[in-house]
Parts: sequence; structure tokens; C-alpha cells
Amino acid sequence: MSLATAVRSAAAGLAWYVRGVMGEDAYDKYLAHHESVHGTDTAVPVMTERAFWRDQTDRQDTNPQGRCC
Repeated sequence: MSLATAVRSAAAGLAWYVRGVMGEDAYDKYLAHHESVHGTDTAVPVMTERAFWRDQTDRQDTNPQGRCC
């Protein structure tokens, strides 16, 4: 493994970790959950990313939990 490959791999791992800690992967988790529960059932449409984050923000505003900000 070359040094450049090792650095690239470490940077990708760090980016993955930071996305998880910051919650940026929430929409990806939602899509995976929706696919596993509903499959290709069109009766339950998938939210767009914009609608997902709007819903997430609305739920946090109406039911605040421990968070830094």
C-alpha cells in the first residue's frame, strides 16, 4: 500500500466518521430503513432529501432533546 493510498483511505474513514457524528448520514439511514421496511411499495412514498430534513427540523423543534445548540 503506497503512502498516497493510505492517506486517502484514512481521509475517507475520517470523513465517514465525522458525517456519522454530525448526523449528516441521517437521510442515507432513512433511505436504507425505508427500503428494508417498505421495499418497492409505492403506497408509502419516499421523502425527498429536502422534505426529510424539513421534517427532521420540525420534529426537533416540537420535541427538543439534549443537543449542543
